[in-house]
Amino acid sequence: MARSTHESSFSFSKRHFQWIIGKGGVGEERKHADGDGEQEFLPFSHSSSRVCDDEAAAAAAAPPAARKRGAFSAAVAVSRFRSVLTAAIAGRRRPAGLGPRVTGTLFGHRRGHVHFAFQVDSRSCPALLLELATPTSTLVREMASGLVRIALECERRGSGGGGRKAAGKLVEEPLWRAYCNGKKCGYAVRRQCGPADWRVLRAVQPVSMGAGVLPGDGGPEGEMMYMRARFERVVGSKDSEAFYMMNPDSNGGPELSIYLLRV
Repeated sequence: MARSTHESSFSFSKRHFQWIIGKGGVGEERKHADGDGEQEFLPFSHSSSRVCDDEAAAAAAAPPAARKRGAFSAAVAVSRFRSVLTAAIAGRRRPAGLGPRVTGTLFGHRRGHVHFAFQVDSRSCPALLLELATPTSTLVREMASGLVRIALECERRGSGGGGRKAAGKLVEEPLWRAYCNGKKCGYAVRRQCGPADWRVLRAVQPVSMGAGVLPGDGGPEGEMMYMRARFERVVGSKDSEAFYMMNPDSNGGPELSIYLLRV
């Protein structure tokens, strides 16, 4: 399958996760380096200066009504440009609906809790960001065994009148019971993407698939560890969804699946 020139990938393996656990060093992620484009500058000459002076003189000699119309048109153009720019910025911050292929990022401090973020692409706001009670180091050890199944269950929320509300989007449920390989591991909470989360997602944005440790992010809770991959999203019904990690390495690579269930 052809890949974009802005993405690089490599296959996961058990040895890779075992190396991260044992060494705690930077993982073998691959990133792309943007080349520095050369900029071309046009020389400023006396002739161009005279042209500008002539245009300024012509504008000053124009009737007041014409000058007002020109100023009004310029103000309208600036206002439209600001509106378009504001809408574009707001659109990047607004979570987009998930499709059949998503970018999944698992991250967390070594002695902290693990987070899952699912994005339509690497630049978009996460449509789903979950914080699990499971320690990051525990989940990494589970993944070193090669098989991880995470099931998240939430309850239907009833209305105050004794009936039941129409079920909303499954990814918008706020609280989940979490199970890892059949064992209960506390709860998972849906979160808004804050500045600290954005810093991590921006740092790993050039990575299409990989796992490792972010440099220079050590603290009381240890280094910031991450794993990033493409996931296939399968919708069973309005009450069930599944995310399967797409691993090109079929020989001994870890398998990760996340199930969302509303019961």
